Amino acid sequence: MIAKRVLVVDDAVFMRNLIKDTLIKAGFDVCGEAGNAVEGLEKYKQLRPDIVTLDIVMPKMEEIDGITAVKEILGFDPAAKVVVVSALAEKRLIREALTNGAKDFVVKPFTAERIIGVINRILTEGK
Repeated sequence: MIAKRVLVVDDAVFMRNLIKDTLIKAGFDVCGEAGNAVEGLEKYKQLRPDIVTLDIVMPKMEEIDGITAVKEILGFDPAAKVVVVSALAEKRLIREALTNGAKDFVVKPFTAERIIGVINRILTEGK
């Protein structure tokens, strides 16, 4: 089986590394990472990953916020699979991201089982 390609978008280096390490251990290919929504959108266009993990509260929000990033990614690729990884305190934003096309969300802090389970489910639903 070919490893599924994942793009990790989060402003916190620690969180990007945690997500990346968790996914690599589970056999995923983390093909790229970004520290803000603008960079995440550009990386998505370049890399065309199978799935994206996206924090929705990040710097450079004056240029493009996490909700807009979801819309922009799906506007570029309607088949894109985006998973929001965010804090529970951002419930309204999580709901808005789902309304705008995100496939699911994972609440920080997360367990490895939760994030891997959500990503595997979304990837297999697409078949």
